[in-house]
Amino acid sequence: MFEIFADPNLWFFAIAGFIAQLIDGTLGMAYGVSCTTLLLFLGIAPATASASVHTAELFTTAASAFFHFKEKNIDFSFLRRLVIPGVAGGIFGAYVLSSFPGEVIKPWVSVYLLIMGGVILWKAFRKVSGEPKEAKLGPLGFIGGFVDAVGGGGWGPVVTSTLVASGKSPRYVIGSVNAAEFFVALGTSTAFFVALGSVYLTAIVGLVMGGLVAAPIAASMCKHVKPKPMMVAVGCLIVLISCRNIHHIPGQIAQVHSAFIAATQGTPVQ
Repeated sequence: MFEIFADPNLWFFAIAGFIAQLIDGTLGMAYGVSCTTLLLFLGIAPATASASVHTAELFTTAASAFFHFKEKNIDFSFLRRLVIPGVAGGIFGAYVLSSFPGEVIKPWVSVYLLIMGGVILWKAFRKVSGEPKEAKLGPLGFIGGFVDAVGGGGWGPVVTSTLVASGKSPRYVIGSVNAAEFFVALGTSTAFFVALGSVYLTAIVGLVMGGLVAAPIAASMCKHVKPKPMMVAVGCLIVLISCRNIHHIPGQIAQVHSAFIAATQGTPVQ
């Protein structure tokens, strides 16, 4: 255990965790995407990266939920209706990523997120409701949990962006979605551990250290930032995140086409 604190990468992960949690706790998204991107850049396998990030999120999302609760940013009807389908989607996504390459799915999710980012930017200049309204959260929670597990992040971008784009109050949406994310991370990380049996412990400790420091700051910022600039920030963030993966789509189409040709001709894919 002491070897972890002697690892120079620990403080790099701590800084990354602080920045990621500051963004996630304020805007309701991007912790998983930011941290998973870092681990993949360092050469960690996608499934192990996602498993490690979700394990770290057990601590950071718990802290975020607590401070959002203190700031009265949570709508408990939203929370109850997101948790069960979100956990189910996360567990299913963990199974898929452990069995198939998750990189094939991520670019297509980014197309949806790019559209949602544009919708949010458009909505930013319209009147935003003061309280959350009724919405069909079950399917949205399941999709958000699935994408989050497969892509190593995406719960916030999918769920938060959809709800904010439909006119819900950013403050209550972000607080509720962040609180629900703890349960999603718990189900997803458990499923990953059963399937893989290993995580990147140095990354987990560093991400948790930075995230715990940022959590109360982000919750307070979420309460005091006005809805319009917050929506603009969310929209821009979604566009930037989604554009990162969209350029891979032509290559994915070529791979699918090659696999189809090989299957019909009975030849191996090169």
